[in-house]
Amino acid sequence: METLLNPSKTPKLFASKTHLFKSSLLHSIFNPQPHTLFNRRPLSVTITCKVKTSQGPKNDGKNISKKILLSDSAPELSNGEVKGKPTNGVGAWGLVTKLPKRVLAVLSNLPLAIGEMFTVAGLMVLGTAIDQGEAPEFYFQQYPEENPVLGFFTWRWVLTLGLDHMFSSPIFLGTLVLLATSLMACTYTTQIPLVKVARRWSFLQSADAIRKQEFSEALPRASVKDLGVVLMGAGYEVIFSSSCYVFLKGPSLYAFKGLAGRFAPIGVHLAMLLIMAGGTLSATGSFRGSVTVPQGLNFVMGDVLGPTGFLSTPTEAFNTEVHVNRFYMDYYDSGEVSQFHTDLSLFDLNGKEVTRKTLSVNDPLRYGGITIYQTDWSFSALQILKDDEGPFNLAMAPLKVNGDKKLYGTFLPVGDTDSPNVKGISMLARDLQSIVLYDQQGKFAGMRRPNSKLPIEIDGTKIIIVDAIGSSGLDLKIQGCQQFMLDLVL
Repeated sequence: METLLNPSKTPKLFASKTHLFKSSLLHSIFNPQPHTLFNRRPLSVTITCKVKTSQGPKNDGKNISKKILLSDSAPELSNGEVKGKPTNGVGAWGLVTKLPKRVLAVLSNLPLAIGEMFTVAGLMVLGTAIDQGEAPEFYFQQYPEENPVLGFFTWRWVLTLGLDHMFSSPIFLGTLVLLATSLMACTYTTQIPLVKVARRWSFLQSADAIRKQEFSEALPRASVKDLGVVLMGAGYEVIFSSSCYVFLKGPSLYAFKGLAGRFAPIGVHLAMLLIMAGGTLSATGSFRGSVTVPQGLNFVMGDVLGPTGFLSTPTEAFNTEVHVNRFYMDYYDSGEVSQFHTDLSLFDLNGKEVTRKTLSVNDPLRYGGITIYQTDWSFSALQILKDDEGPFNLAMAPLKVNGDKKLYGTFLPVGDTDSPNVKGISMLARDLQSIVLYDQQGKFAGMRRPNSKLPIEIDGTKIIIVDAIGSSGLDLKIQGCQQFMLDLVL
C-alpha cells in the first residue's frame, strides 16, 4: 500500500494501522456498516501508518510513523499570530493601522457602519429631491419661511447645511469619510485576520495527539490516494500544492475549502472604497458649465466652466476657443425633430485649429480631459429680405403658449416705427424647417421654408425667408477623476 507520492521510493508495508477522526463521509466509504451522524461536524481525517523502509541498514526493523490530517477549517492562530507584527503603513491605511484598539473597535462596529450607509443613502435622496446648483433666490421662493416644508424646512436649512450642493457639502463628505474609515477598520481588525487563520495549516505530530481529538477513527487500508478521492467527492480541490486547498508536507496532508469566501468581504470593502473615492473626487474636483451658442459664433471653454468643489483646478485646455461652424437638425417623416448636430472647431491660443468634429446627442467631443455634449438647441435669428433689401437678422424669442416647449417668434415693423402703436408682421416657428407668417391684424398670411427663395407679400411688403439660424445647446464637463489622471500624466 502506497503512502508516499513518489511510488519509486515507497517502502514495503509489513503492518498498517490507521487512526482517523470519525467522519460520516469516510465511514461510508471505508466502512460500509450503518452509521448515524447526529451533529453535523466539519470533515476531519487523520491517518497514521507504520511502514518498513528498505533504504539502508540503519532503518532496518524501524517503524516510521506516517500522518495525514484533513480539516474543513484551519486551526485557529494564537493571539500573537493573529495580531502579527505592527506595520508602518502609508496613506489612509497607515492612519487606520495606527489608531488605538478602542477606536478601531468602535469604528469596526457593524451597527455603526449600517447607520452610516443609511445616512449616506438619505442624504443622496435629499440631494435628488432638492434642486442643485441654483441661485439663492430660487431657494427663497421654493422654501419660504412663511410656508416651511413639513412645518420647519426653509431656505435657511438648504443654504446653511450646503444642501444646494449636496454631493460636495461638508456633511455629505464627512459621512463618506466616516464610512470609509469604518470599512478600513473592519478590514484591518476582522477580515484580514480571518484570512490569515484560513490560510494557516498545521500538522499533528503524534498518534496520541490524534487520539485525543473529539472524533477519530481507524482505517486499516487507507492511503493518500484514497483520501484524495474522498476529498474530491466532498468538494475539495485535490492538488498537492501550497497554493491550493490541499497541502502536503512530507508524509502529512492538510486540506480545507472555502478560502475564496474569506476574501469576498475584503473585495466588497475595496469596491465600496473605490466607488466612494471616485464619487468624492468627481464631486469636489470637477468643472461644469452650459452654454447656448448661435451658429457662427465663438466661446472660450474657461469662460463657461465653473468649479464644483475645493479640489477643482483648471488646466491648459481652459484657454481653448470653440467655434460653431454649423448647426443643423434631422427630422422624422412626421416633421418632428429626430436629431441635431453641431460642427465644432477648437483653436489654441495661437489660433491654430487643434481638432474638429460634428457632435450630436450621445456622440460627444473630448479634448484635453474636457467633454462637450450636445444637449439642446434653440432658434437664434431669422434672416430675411424686405422689399429686396437686406438681408436683415431678426432675433427669435422663446414663447410659452399652452405649454409649448419649443415655440419661437419675431416681429417685423411696418410703417412708422416711431409711432407708439407700431404694427407689423409676426413670424412664428417650432423648428428650423418652416416659418408661419401673420399680417398686421394677426391673420394667417402663409408659410415659407428657409432657403426656398419663394417670396410672400403681406400688407404691401415683399418678404423672402433667406435662412433660419439655430443655436447649439452644449454642456461642458471635466470630471475630477479625469483631471486627476491628467495631472499624473503631465
